[in-house]
Amino acid sequence: MPGIAAEPIEEPRVAELVCAEMVANVFSVTVAEGDSVEPGAMLLVLESMKMEIPVLSETGGTVTEVKVRTGDVVQEGDVLVVVS
Repeated sequence: MPGIAAEPIEEPRVAELVCAEMVANVFSVTVAEGDSVEPGAMLLVLESMKMEIPVLSETGGTVTEVKVRTGDVVQEGDVLVVVS
């Protein structure tokens, strides 16, 4: 119908599951639940074979879950942080 504007449809937001890419120790966690993050923000640092590996967010949003804490040992594929 002419003259009637359609309501914009909001796309549902999909959560980003940030997973470990290798077996490692959690060296430090730099975010908390409720924090707002931008793409590329450091979420935590893993340590493996005496190397520190930063883990970055691929998307922006709000940290809804932090599933690890400093000192935890993680396996490849473990979910570390959820950003939505």
